[in-house]
Amino acid sequence: MGACYSTTAHSRTDKQHQDRRWRTSNRPTKLNRTPIDFNFTFATRADDNLLHQIPGRLVANASSTIATLHTQQGKKGINQDAMIVWEKFSSNSDAVFCGVFDGHGPYGHMVARRVRDSLPVLLSTQWMNSTNSDQSCDNENMNADGSIPEEELLEEYWCEQSDNEEKETIPEKYLPLKKSLLKSFKLIDKELKNHPSIDCFCSGTTAVGLIKQDQDLIIGNVGDSRAVMATRDEDNSLVAVQLTVDLKPNLPREAARIQQFKGRVFALQDEPEVSRVWLPNSDSPGLAMARAFGDFCLKDFGLISVPDVFYHRVTDRDEFVILATDGVWDVLSNKEAVDIVATAPGRSTAARALVDCATRAWKLKYPTSKTDDCAAVCLFLDQKPKGVEKEAKKQDIDVVNEEVKVMNTRKEEDNIDEIEKHSDSSGDCNEIELAKEKVAEKRVGGSKRSLAECISTSEDEEWSALEGVARVNSLLSIPRLLSMDSSWRKSNSKI
Repeated sequence: MGACYSTTAHSRTDKQHQDRRWRTSNRPTKLNRTPIDFNFTFATRADDNLLHQIPGRLVANASSTIATLHTQQGKKGINQDAMIVWEKFSSNSDAVFCGVFDGHGPYGHMVARRVRDSLPVLLSTQWMNSTNSDQSCDNENMNADGSIPEEELLEEYWCEQSDNEEKETIPEKYLPLKKSLLKSFKLIDKELKNHPSIDCFCSGTTAVGLIKQDQDLIIGNVGDSRAVMATRDEDNSLVAVQLTVDLKPNLPREAARIQQFKGRVFALQDEPEVSRVWLPNSDSPGLAMARAFGDFCLKDFGLISVPDVFYHRVTDRDEFVILATDGVWDVLSNKEAVDIVATAPGRSTAARALVDCATRAWKLKYPTSKTDDCAAVCLFLDQKPKGVEKEAKKQDIDVVNEEVKVMNTRKEEDNIDEIEKHSDSSGDCNEIELAKEKVAEKRVGGSKRSLAECISTSEDEEWSALEGVARVNSLLSIPRLLSMDSSWRKSNSKI
């Protein structure tokens, strides 16, 4: 089909020429364009390839000389947990950033990974520029008419409350870091709201971020993931100290805030121990936490992303810190988790042993429930001598070899059992013998155990997600306002 030409297409009036000149003349030039914050752009458009090339940054199952991290997918679908360890954080040789993130909702895995990638970069930028950031913070969050959005008022109020509670404990030299932490959490939530490809209307994530510099720990917490420290008491016994508070709707201050902004807090009859956040006029979404990134369907009704900030000065008695998602804490106590890490055969396998013990505990405590995703980061606070590190590496190699032998032995036993079962079923049998399951009960925190005893479920122990139901879902239902509708973004575009 040929091109169609017309005489009117070639004849332009003077008015059309003037309109074009006006449009081109009013385009922003290089001089009057709004300056771009390249650090924030990098944080919001983090290139995975560039991030993976950063030395000392770990996001997969791995270990280093000071930390180890491990995650395992549950039986609910895609793994929505994320984790990170970043050594030499913010160009400081003695600084480390650790974090765990537990996503929920249809796109929770995407939200958790986005926060994992963006939060450390943005925090580093805010920390370095904290001394010059005071002058530019006053007018950046206003609406077009000069008013402050209700969401900003809510977050600023709770930031002030947090400041009043923590000023006495955090040293003055770390107040800029705390302010940077609060600012970074706010900016990350804004980024998620405007993200073009991640729908955060009914999806979100928790976050526990820890910064260790010298002998000081600064922790920011949103949601129900947890940080626990192992330390020695006066009797030299290992005890667990919880560093964060699980920010759930049943806490009085959290419930009061949500109800103040017309949200509702109550538990269902079939799970009376789980308080949830509900919309004012709809029995949805039923979020099982009081603070989270994303979940913008509830952000006007009391849900916030302002972190609780905690400080701790490391002493000689402190040994390590565990950051883990609720998949671990729902089935293991703080003391049990500390004992598992302390009795692991080596530091490099500590997080893996903890996650696998949690997975086994799910099957024992809740046999009809789907196993939740588990993620854990273990940060060791003491410095090991070089000789001890070499001995630990040798021990880890022996442990891996032992694990392979145990797995091969189990497979051979399974094959023999299958052959015997087949031969027995071929004959006439009038008796049915029930196989007795041998459960080895071991006291947590006992003697040193091999990695093969701590981990490695055999293939016959694997089970389908259809064999159970979820014990506690972070999100129960989607509101009637479909999250695919972009109107919720447009209505908040001024924020």
